[in-house]
Amino acid sequence: MSEELVRVERVSREFGHGRRVVRAVREVSFTAARGELVAIRGRSGAGKTTLLNLIGGLDRPSAGRVWVAGEEVSAASEQRLLELRRHTIGFVFQSFGLVPILSAAENVSVPMRLVKLPAAQREQRVAMLLELVGLGGHAAHRPYELSGGQQQRVAIARALANEPELLIADEPTGQLDSETGRSIMELLRAVVRDRRVTALVATHDPALLDLADRVLTLRDGQLVDPVPTATGAGGGG
Repeated sequence: MSEELVRVERVSREFGHGRRVVRAVREVSFTAARGELVAIRGRSGAGKTTLLNLIGGLDRPSAGRVWVAGEEVSAASEQRLLELRRHTIGFVFQSFGLVPILSAAENVSVPMRLVKLPAAQREQRVAMLLELVGLGGHAAHRPYELSGGQQQRVAIARALANEPELLIADEPTGQLDSETGRSIMELLRAVVRDRRVTALVATHDPALLDLADRVLTLRDGQLVDPVPTATGAGGGG
């Protein structure tokens, strides 16, 4: 039986008050195992980003509880959440989020600098991560010198900088063409398989769902009946 890494238990998130309350997430419950890629699909406004923010400790639920790697994220102090985001959880966003004036290597090194990793180890790990995402020859390039797909690969390398156990990717292919988007999803699939990282990937692109181990569907903030993938094994075999 696979080891559980993420547990979401009857989580809800409401914004506003009285008649203007918006129920972005409604009593969502699910688990994700270590080394599993879970795709979360749904239309814009379905609650995908809100749910990922709750799991990653970027927001707190109005009700319910969230655990990551055995720790209750929903009850953690701000200082502890900061530590979790530095060491346990990595984030990949649709907008890449790279620092424009830094090279690819410098962008990847930022999380390691925050935890004061020694320079020699940092340089070695940056080189390894850029090779992992297929950009070993682009270490000195700045974001404007890279394509959208290359920028997202740098963002994935940065998210993996401190060896997180959980990777949260919010529409990571949303700004990319379909072919490039699939290559990014295949990279995430490979990272999950080879490094036993758990990945939660929000997407509205049905063409990418066959690469997931499991697909969760959100509709109006609620989890609806699970959708089987085309392969049933996430295409990682």
